[in-house]
Amino acid sequence: MSETGNHPTMERSDLTAREIFEQVRSNPKRARFGFGEKIAIVNVDPQKAYTRPDLFPQSGYITDPDQITHINSLSGAARRKGLPVVWTHVCYMDNAADAGVWGTRTNTENSLQNIKANSVRSEFDDRLEIDRSVDAVYEKKMPSAFFETRLSSFLTWHRVDTVVVTGGSTSGCVRATAVDSLSHGYRTIVPIECVADKHESFHFANLTDLLIKYADVVSVRQVFDWIEEYVG
Repeated sequence: MSETGNHPTMERSDLTAREIFEQVRSNPKRARFGFGEKIAIVNVDPQKAYTRPDLFPQSGYITDPDQITHINSLSGAARRKGLPVVWTHVCYMDNAADAGVWGTRTNTENSLQNIKANSVRSEFDDRLEIDRSVDAVYEKKMPSAFFETRLSSFLTWHRVDTVVVTGGSTSGCVRATAVDSLSHGYRTIVPIECVADKHESFHFANLTDLLIKYADVVSVRQVFDWIEEYVG
């Protein structure tokens, strides 16, 4: 007991991170933000450093084998309805002078600062269907897709009020982008099948936290259904 007489109140559980997520998700009384009037799809860092564990086993990961297919399908459906689609990737100067404290904590072959501009690690996954004639493509340096990019002004111009976040990692740049999205005043949606992480515990623990505080974590089908009903 502390000097103030207070006892720890943090809950403890023997459930796995996945089980806790499913428990929270299944609560019918859980409040939702819901979709607004207009969405944008923001695909965060689906680049080879993260989507190709066959090439980069230390940094790459696959959670849902159909993640890329889902991202392409969502982006295509949104594009056909005239809804904005955004892609981000992270990369740095050869000397990592623009990597900051976050990027330079370690310096190994697989470190963040060694995702060099124009390198294979910085390239978008070849399976992605990016339409550079209409999609916005941003290079970023920090976890959030909002930080020092033109994303916020782009969304404002297009009168977006709801941001759908895909990509990776769930515990890193997806989470950071989702939190910033809410902080900028956007309803925020995370389709489960479209995000990925290195470890199941990181993935589901962060989905749980996003679901409780910052975003609606939904099936990709729910996003498709909204897009199909959108009339502009």
